[in-house]
Amino acid sequence: MKKTWIIVIAVVAVLVIYCISSYNSLVTQEETVGTAWSNVENQYQRRSDLIPNLVNTVKGYAAHEKETFDAVVSARAKATQMTIDIEDLTPEKIEAYQKAQGAVGSALSRLLAVTENYPELKANENFKELQAQLEGTENRISVERRKFNETAREYNTSIRRFPKNIVASMFGFEKRPYFEAEEGSEKAPEVKF
Repeated sequence: MKKTWIIVIAVVAVLVIYCISSYNSLVTQEETVGTAWSNVENQYQRRSDLIPNLVNTVKGYAAHEKETFDAVVSARAKATQMTIDIEDLTPEKIEAYQKAQGAVGSALSRLLAVTENYPELKANENFKELQAQLEGTENRISVERRKFNETAREYNTSIRRFPKNIVASMFGFEKRPYFEAEEGSEKAPEVKF
């Protein structure tokens, strides 16, 4: 009888230790996803901070391109107003966030296209520096989005695997959505001369 109790207590102790270990592991992974999301937002903020400098530099050379400037400033304003709490990260909210950031990218593309008409602007050192920083930031955004997707995948896999999925469901750990390609990006843009 005494041996049976020792075995039961040992099994219960092992299960408790496993649950605690699994819970702590899931918390760590959830925090990693949160950090990755913050890094994505940080890079979008960096891009947003560069935009006014770029617009003002171009404005000095192309004052009559007001419509393009307004589109860039408007898209930036909309994108910076949109924030998503990591606890409330849903596919719909990521899609809306991505759409707002895509509008900024589109407006910036139009702004940079306008600069092609101004050779003296393209030779301006401030403009060159801002353009290089913006290109670097776009690359950083891509890298951070990829890292976010990787950490979200690891976390999602972890909460779905047996027997950790039992601990995850007991404590309310939920699947995190991914950044996905924007609609229409599967087609290459058509170039006409």
